[in-house]
Amino acid sequence: MVSHGSLSETLLDQNAIVTGASKGIGKGIALALGRAGADVIVNYNSDRPGAERVVDEIRQLGRHAYAIQGDVGRASDVARMFAEADEKMPRLTILVNNAGIQTWKPFLELTEEEWDRVLDTNLKGCFLCSREAGRRMRDHGDGGSIINIGSGCNKVPFPNLASYTASKGGIEMLTKVMAAELGSDRIRVNCVAPGAIEIERTKLEAGDYATTWAKLAPLGRVGTPEDVAPVVVFLASSAASYVTAQTIWVDGGAFSKPAWPYE
Repeated sequence: MVSHGSLSETLLDQNAIVTGASKGIGKGIALALGRAGADVIVNYNSDRPGAERVVDEIRQLGRHAYAIQGDVGRASDVARMFAEADEKMPRLTILVNNAGIQTWKPFLELTEEEWDRVLDTNLKGCFLCSREAGRRMRDHGDGGSIINIGSGCNKVPFPNLASYTASKGGIEMLTKVMAAELGSDRIRVNCVAPGAIEIERTKLEAGDYATTWAKLAPLGRVGTPEDVAPVVVFLASSAASYVTAQTIWVDGGAFSKPAWPYE
């Protein structure tokens, strides 16, 4: 059993939006923010039952939580989502851009529609949501924290995932630009780059996903949402008040380990 440090009540009086939070890493992040004391908007696109279950779990922690539908790749949906969030939580202080999709296909077979769908959700969605959140954080004058969820392909190319790799690489550079521009408004922007994390989607990628990836990580195991979430909570908290424009890897060392012919 892996022990994770306690970050309870480090985010009291904070209000957060987590995109794509009905399952997987997003769910883990939303629950961790709730455990740390934040009230949370749980965004979802199609999985309303999953989002409602996450909301119920956060409310059982004694925090406020609400499920709000919205396709983050559509500007009209994002504007509506943030307007609804304003009614629930008038002072937004934390945004986690987690929503993401991928198309697994060789580069030469990838269609324009598939490319657009991935880039719209992953990269454009990050832009649209960050713009809405950044304006609110600037206007209320207390600053805030924007955390973008990257990937191991921020560092290395993933075959058969050209659009996903391009979107996540773009998120890392967008993080740095946003941090440079928004720092004067006391808005910190960072990226968390998970490695092989075992969730509903990734379990479908291999017959034994955990074993397949564990052998590539120096720590010898696959990751879980509970490995990623505390890093997000840290970056959202005052403990990271002088941390911005950074990418933090949560990959067990897998993507820093070179291909090496000797054992």
